[in-house]
Amino acid sequence: MFAGTAALLGVTAGPAQAAEVSYATKCVPPPGVGLPDVNGTTKVEITAPATAKVGDTVDVVWKFTQAASKNPDIIDLPANSVQPSGTLKAAGAQSADVAMSGPRQNPAIPKGAAMVLSDMKGTLKLTAAGQVTLTPDAYVVNALSTDTKCAPTEAVQPAATINVTAGEGSSEPPSSSPSPSPSPSTSISPSTSPSPSPSPSGDTPTDFTGKVVDVPYTCQSPIGEKKATSPVQINARKNGGSYDLTVQFKKSVMDSPVAIPADSVKPSMRVVLGGSDQGSVTVTGPTNASPIAQGAPIEIPDLTGTYKPGATGESTLSPGVLIVEALGTTTTCTPDSTSVSLTLDTEEQASGASGGSASGGTSGGTSTGGGLAETGSGDHGALKALGLVAGTAVLLGAAVFTFLPGRRWLR
Repeated sequence: MFAGTAALLGVTAGPAQAAEVSYATKCVPPPGVGLPDVNGTTKVEITAPATAKVGDTVDVVWKFTQAASKNPDIIDLPANSVQPSGTLKAAGAQSADVAMSGPRQNPAIPKGAAMVLSDMKGTLKLTAAGQVTLTPDAYVVNALSTDTKCAPTEAVQPAATINVTAGEGSSEPPSSSPSPSPSPSTSISPSTSPSPSPSPSGDTPTDFTGKVVDVPYTCQSPIGEKKATSPVQINARKNGGSYDLTVQFKKSVMDSPVAIPADSVKPSMRVVLGGSDQGSVTVTGPTNASPIAQGAPIEIPDLTGTYKPGATGESTLSPGVLIVEALGTTTTCTPDSTSVSLTLDTEEQASGASGGSASGGTSGGTSTGGGLAETGSGDHGALKALGLVAGTAVLLGAAVFTFLPGRRWLR
């Protein structure tokens, strides 16, 4: 009655109305985590003007009053790590898909606690007179750089109705708000490596500069598998009978999806020996000295170690497996193929690397698998360190470090 009266009086964008609907929902976890689909119930409240006129652009708010599930008893969900986006269906006098998105804003959610998703907002331009109904549809939960897609498994009832009166609007096709901001995308920005120190005067050089080689990596983390190609360079400085190695990465590939505290990220890599020598050399980098803000690039430092030749002749050095340990998780990046970056004329040293693995930095000794930490892939529980976010399987913690090699890891 009141809405009709307002429409007759030509009132634009009348008082907001809010209505809640409940619907069965199926959420599909991110690929590669090995978890089944999740079925639950989503409750949504849609707020929109009760009345408006053709030509108006109205604001619509989607509020989650109940997520499809609680955060399970696996791991705490950090604050500001979850961002929802979705689609609202307009029907009746006009049809349109209204893109909705919310900020990455949530309180810290303990294990077993109810999920909290931010309100999503969107806009709809009204193009025809009559009743326009608004019905929630599919939505996506992005948490720590992973997407879980949720969709209704039953017909959903309209949650709001706008009574639209004739105005100065046109008959142009319905318009919706711009698509919600995507998950942090990969952006690549090269970083210039320092020039090697010049060799001192004399007949025998002590500094050796390797060539930059493109290495295609497959990175395996508990969240799944990712691929990237990174230019890598290996340089060496002769130090007595041994060589001090420096490995540099030339590209960045990801930004950090969450805030990372200082002294929590530790990289290491296996330099593969060939030619006259055999085995590998472990090189390591320092942990991050400062906290890294959410969305900021994470720079990979130079990796250093010592190569003690185990053979006399022409020995080659090639980039090998990259290991990243962070916040209790381990990610392994294995080259799909590799190329020689540096060739050295070596002389065999006592307890050299031939047939084994040289120590890197001050690490001393080696561990199973050529001097690098095990990935933990044998621990099925570690690979399932997942949380269900709004009925969604989302890796908590380990997803932050689906590392791909680069001058900056997360970019």
